[in-house]
Amino acid sequence: MSTLRLEDLKQYSDTLRTRDGTALNVRFVEPRDTDELQHYVRSLSTRSRYNRFFGAISELPKGLLDDFLQVGERERFTIVATMMVDGFETIVAEARYAFHAETATLEFGLSVDDRWHGHGIATALLKNLECRAAALGAEHMFGDTLRSNEAMVSLARKAGFAFVNHPDDWKLVRFDREITVAPKDIPCASWRLAALSRQADSPSASA
Repeated sequence: MSTLRLEDLKQYSDTLRTRDGTALNVRFVEPRDTDELQHYVRSLSTRSRYNRFFGAISELPKGLLDDFLQVGERERFTIVATMMVDGFETIVAEARYAFHAETATLEFGLSVDDRWHGHGIATALLKNLECRAAALGAEHMFGDTLRSNEAMVSLARKAGFAFVNHPDDWKLVRFDREITVAPKDIPCASWRLAALSRQADSPSASA
């Protein structure tokens, strides 16, 4: 079970940098993001939406949109990466992840706005997800992608993930990586503190 204080989500925001140094704010999704999140998905190319959701959709169906807006429900979380574009906070990437305590694994999926491909956003977001996985106590993190999704396959390979066949769908491939960073060594400050807090609250910590 996580120790995140979900009543104060802003404390879990992170500032990352794109390849050219532009500030990228990564935070949990909020109800106020409903329209912007839907706009983000609609603005993705047909191929990007298919790669992300494994199907031909033009927007998030209501049930899926509701799921995306739930933070912490059954240890599932949605984050958005935003930057200021023409004076407005704009979603340029998103990720959704779920912590499976019984297997100590974190499952994730992500996408980046087509207009912002090549800026290092996916790489930065993947590193941030690793911080979050370590803070939750995950021992592995994994994702599934279409075998034809060359961009995601390349990203995962460069990040050191190992590839295996998907257990249920031949069209997909699963990539997995062991989480070896200790709580005190997590590079993201907010998640290092969350991990140390979780560690202190653990029954075994009294030893």
